[in-house]
Amino acid sequence: MAGIMPNTQAQSTQNPSGADLIVINAKIFTNNRGQTEASALAVKGGRIYSVGPDADILSLKNSETKIIDARGRRLIPGIIDAHTHVLNESGYTHNIRWDGVPTLRRALSMLREQAERTPEGHWVKVIGGWSPYQFEENRFPTMDELHEAVHNRPLIVQYAYNHAFLNKQAMELLGVGTDRFPELPGTEFEKDGQGHYTGVIYGYTFTFVALEAMVPQLSFDEEVSSLIHTVHALNRFGVTSIVDAGGRKGYPKPQATVDVLARDNRLNIRMPFVDIQLGDGSPINMVDAHIEAITKTAPIGPGQNLHPTLEHGHEYRGAGEVLQAEVHDHENFDRPAVIIDPDQMRRHVEENVTKLVRRRIPFRMHISYNENITPFLDALEKMNETTPLDGLRWSIEHAETITPENIDRVKRLGGGIALDAKMALHGDGFIKTHGREKALITPRLRQLVDSEIPLAMTTDAFRAATFNPWVGVSWMVSGKSASGSEVLSKANRLSRVEALKLFTSGPTWFMNTESEMGMIAPGHLADFALLDRDYFTVPENQIKHVCSVLTVLDGRVVFGAQDYSTLTPRLPDILPAWSPVKYFGGYYSSRSS
Repeated sequence: MAGIMPNTQAQSTQNPSGADLIVINAKIFTNNRGQTEASALAVKGGRIYSVGPDADILSLKNSETKIIDARGRRLIPGIIDAHTHVLNESGYTHNIRWDGVPTLRRALSMLREQAERTPEGHWVKVIGGWSPYQFEENRFPTMDELHEAVHNRPLIVQYAYNHAFLNKQAMELLGVGTDRFPELPGTEFEKDGQGHYTGVIYGYTFTFVALEAMVPQLSFDEEVSSLIHTVHALNRFGVTSIVDAGGRKGYPKPQATVDVLARDNRLNIRMPFVDIQLGDGSPINMVDAHIEAITKTAPIGPGQNLHPTLEHGHEYRGAGEVLQAEVHDHENFDRPAVIIDPDQMRRHVEENVTKLVRRRIPFRMHISYNENITPFLDALEKMNETTPLDGLRWSIEHAETITPENIDRVKRLGGGIALDAKMALHGDGFIKTHGREKALITPRLRQLVDSEIPLAMTTDAFRAATFNPWVGVSWMVSGKSASGSEVLSKANRLSRVEALKLFTSGPTWFMNTESEMGMIAPGHLADFALLDRDYFTVPENQIKHVCSVLTVLDGRVVFGAQDYSTLTPRLPDILPAWSPVKYFGGYYSSRSS
């Protein structure tokens, strides 16, 4: 079997020190200051057993030990994405993924091909994960190009949570320009010179959440298939853990698909989650609804794991990232910043956040802009005087334009900051709206890292940005966006080690797993990846193309490619049979399985 060597020197299976799995001949980035270099590791019972030179580690084998030769490849701790939306991506197998597609020409041809195989009654959809700045043409498609590509099926092409393109069939089905289309703040319909709707819709997050609910939905079996293949796509990049940051279906509804995978021990990723309760569109107190869900609908406590065997497999980690729709400031870089009324932010903390703190429920608060972070922290500091946070884990999510003063305030209150890499895809749009000078310090990576505040970089996939973490790593190191433009100043960039830590050890604080994840060290969980190229030595322009050739979770192989392709667990067929992912793959540069 390629990539795995049989152990010909049989030893007693009673040897208590015998390893389950040994990897040799690797260049290991341990992320452990106590042992910075090693070439081999041993795994036993789902944890790292020993780390060191090949000869020492091979002495731990027995007749049952599997031995994998890394053939000089770079090995890193498993990637952890501390803020993404896997459970919200239940339509993964219904959508064309333009992530990584290099040209608009190819993107349009994918639409044409998919339109021919999509059955009547279904839509051709591209929902987020891409940017016009990634294309060689450096532009959006025109409506004429989209109509030419898809004329026989309804079409929606959504760009982040900024705007969407609809063909004529889609506009008719959605009722654009009629009272059938939801009236949501910030929604604008583009018209041509004759006053006719062009098919371009501008809006904010909730506009596109509503749109997604109006298109044909998946069957339960298709949602299970979507989850399986979404996780497989993440494993391809070396991702072994994520924190699911909520979606349009609140707890406990999304957990049903996770239960299916957990039951069969097929959840190939650790997936702690936080919960958003959006309701059915009618007025709702989201915090009250969340408390109702976790105390009455399906009682669960912080840290409780719903997975029967996988440690941190599906743990409940609190409320967020949206705690009240009225104070959600979005992150549409094509529009000016959404500034929340400070009194409204104060009332939110007094009336909602306080309820969570009293119940010791960890929380996450989506705030993109410093103008909104300041009144939030003002109110949180005041609340802390009478209702102490007292070590409760909380964080600000995104925090694109946070200032050094507010970084210090978050740290003093015991909070963390979960950044995201949207500037890698959308930094060019940010420059058009806010100017290059501001873009170069957005976010303040150097000051954030130097502050030693609990800090992680995330993807915020799958709508707002791509699920490929290496695109974000590339941006942090090179300072360049998907178009090749400079969007981070040299003084605001990170070293390769610093950038990788924000996707490995940094996120462990947000999972409450600092002592057992993020390192290749004895006692830590056996989550790691062998890379297809050496991240630490390849030219900067190759970093965004890094993939895993072997991903190990809990001591078992969950993904293999190249020399290790035969080690990949067999996946069930994709549902539906006409799925775009079946034909194009989930990420352009990784189309083959």
